Amino acid sequence: MEPDRKYLSTLQDYYAANRILPSYSTIGRLVGLSSKSSVAALVQRLKEAGFLELTRDRRLRPASRFFERTVSDTVRAGSPAPANEVGYEPLAIDNFLVKKPSATTLFKVKGDSMVEAGIYEGDLVVIEKKASALPGDIVLAIVDNEFTLKYLALDRRGFFLRPGNKAYAPIRPESDLEIFGVYVGLVRKGLPKLEH
Repeated sequence: MEPDRKYLSTLQDYYAANRILPSYSTIGRLVGLSSKSSVAALVQRLKEAGFLELTRDRRLRPASRFFERTVSDTVRAGSPAPANEVGYEPLAIDNFLVKKPSATTLFKVKGDSMVEAGIYEGDLVVIEKKASALPGDIVLAIVDNEFTLKYLALDRRGFFLRPGNKAYAPIRPESDLEIFGVYVGLVRKGLPKLEH
């Protein structure tokens, strides 16, 4: 499979730019294979490995492994460590963050009330829809008919929402507090802005 990874990367880039897989002749041109049989053999190997599949009308489409990304190794966020050229582990982001596709949705974060939890404005949070949660969970809640992302907390007075930013006060519902879903993870493009 190792020589085919370069070809697969080219197809992944093409798909990202065009949202469709190229024809066999275009595949040959993109990856530098001149014979139809070489392209057919490449496609067959990628199908057998679970990266491509055929639709009912015999067109190529991405299979589940097509969206895997490589987790090469761990990296320290503290003191530097020697670079390690060990193997890699394939990982599909959906498989990592989404256990129940039918119950999972993304929400774009607005505001800074959860920055101490590492959740910043512009992040896409992955929420698994469920009606219950445990104190300490980060939840997407409907409090008095408005959505908010906060920690679920419990004290003698009952359930309330606690922000992940000391600049904000806890939220106690005036009438209703409903759990829409539980935070699973997030997707961030770029870096959050640091305060000076």
